[in-house]
This record gives sequence, C-alpha cells and structure tokens, in this order.
Amino acid sequence: MAKVNGNRKIATAASAASPVVSNMHALKPALDALYETWSRSEFISPDPLQTVRHYTSPDDREVAGLVASSLAFGNVKQILASIAVVLDVTPRPAKWLDEATPRRIESTFQSFRHRYSTGAELATMLIGAKHIRERHRNLGNAFAHCIENTDEDIVPGLQRFVGLLNANGKPNYLLPDPQRGSACKRLHLYLRWMVRCDAVDPGGWSQVSPAKLLVPVDTHMHRIAKGLGLTQRNAADLRTAREITAAFRIIAPEDPVRYDFALTRLGIRKDTTPAPFMAECSGLLLR
Repeated sequence: MAKVNGNRKIATAASAASPVVSNMHALKPALDALYETWSRSEFISPDPLQTVRHYTSPDDREVAGLVASSLAFGNVKQILASIAVVLDVTPRPAKWLDEATPRRIESTFQSFRHRYSTGAELATMLIGAKHIRERHRNLGNAFAHCIENTDEDIVPGLQRFVGLLNANGKPNYLLPDPQRGSACKRLHLYLRWMVRCDAVDPGGWSQVSPAKLLVPVDTHMHRIAKGLGLTQRNAADLRTAREITAAFRIIAPEDPVRYDFALTRLGIRKDTTPAPFMAECSGLLLR
C-alpha cells in the first residue's frame, strides 16, 4: 500500500465527515471490513499486548497485563524493553507475586525506571495487586466487585479498582485517577485486553461486560476519531473518550471497543496508513 501524507488526508476527510455521529451506520461496513483485516494475531507486534499473550494462565495474564499496560507510554522499543525487565524476573507473574513479600517486591524493583516512572511506583502497584489477589483470588473478581449497578459507566468502578492497587494513596504515574478527567488510556487498554476476547484480546474477565468499556484514546485513535467526526475535541481526555465510545456504541452497543485495535494499527504500523480508510469513509458518508 503506497504511503501518503496521512495527516493531510485525515483533515480532508474530517471536513466531509462532520455529521458522522448521526450517521454511524453508514460507516459500519468499512469498520467491519477493517476489523476483519487487522484484528488478527499476526498483526499484534509491535505492541505491549504481545508480552501478555505469551502466558496461557489467566492469572499470569492479568498480572502481566497490568505491568505491560501500565508501562505502555513512550517509544514502543523502550516500552517492550521495560516490560521485559519486569517479567524476566517474574517468569510466572501471578505465582511470583503470591509468594513474594512486600519487602521482596520493593527490593526487586528498587532500581527499576521507565522514563519518569520509578521502581517504587511499580512496587506499590504490584503490592496492591498482591493484596487484591489475597482478598479476591484474582484481579478480575476484584474489578467486578468495584462496579456498582448505579454507575454511569465503567469509570467509577475503575477509580475504586485503582484505589485498591494504590493503597498508600500517594501520586503514582502508573496509576492515574480515572475521575480527574484524564482519558487514562493505559488503564482502559488493560480493561480491553482483560474483558474482550477475540483473535487479539485474550480476555479472561468474564465477570465484566465488554459493553461497559471505554475506548483507550491514544494519539492514533484521537486523530482518526477526529477525522471521522466522532469528536471535535482537541484534548484526549475522559470527555473525549466518552464521546468516541458513545459513537461506536451506536453500531456496536455490546462491544463499543471492538474497532480500537484495528483503527490504531493504521497509525502504529509502518506498512499502512489511515488515508485510504478515511477516504473510503468520506465516500460512504456522501452517498
């Protein structure tokens, strides 16, 4: 596929696609085709998710997923290297966490650093996960208990879950507060991995419905969503994540995060570009 200036093409498509939220059904064929093309395991790399799928045990996957998603910021090569540093010393993450004392966890990662996150922050998160597993048997059960029927969406439950992981209450870059307005991309990415189950997302948390998830809004998703008219907001914050998710919920109410992986491949992978897809969507909207 020939490469073109994707940003310029997206901007052009955006001007033609401004009413898209009221006409999401027109985009469904293109989105479904994109899903069928890209939502396959051979297209996962390079992505932190590849380190999670290495494990067959659901318990190991949820612990490895917590580590991998929390470190998913910065250059992907650096991200994968930092994840490997952690998981190489915990070959069976859940078993290691269950058997390690808090002091051992702290000492093991004392010198760890990933960009501006520290070993102390990582240890706090892992100790929190250890305590959760002691009380609830696994992280999925704990998260399900954090969700209340009166919650507007998954954000209040996610805030409660983060509170359990960050028991000391100190600011922790790896565990942002979902109620402070941030899109919390990494936390919602973690939930996508753990709750959804298809050729890409391994799943395991059957206690939580995919219908409750919010789209993890990274740079690529934000740019494409703006191009499609799913949001006009310039800030990739919680409100933007809710707007984008609401648009996808029109055509996929039971699984509004269904298209996240496929759409973000258009920005992440070097063998493709968003431009042809955006042009196709513009054409569908003009019919």
